[in-house]
Amino acid sequence: MLAGLTPAQQATIHTMENFHWHLKFVRRPIFKVPVPVLFNRAGDRYVVVNEDGTIDENPALVLRD
Repeated sequence: MLAGLTPAQQATIHTMENFHWHLKFVRRPIFKVPVPVLFNRAGDRYVVVNEDGTIDENPALVLRD
């Protein structure tokens, strides 16, 4: 799933995995940068990793149930 992500995104994901967050999926919108989505251990909170490797704790991403 890490294919196509920036080195900064990959580094952030690896760091977050050390804190028990896991990469659930990568949204790949057409003609835009891939958006990796990580969930915490309990699965009740998620964040997205921006292109520059920063974490967006309040993403505009809408998830389906």
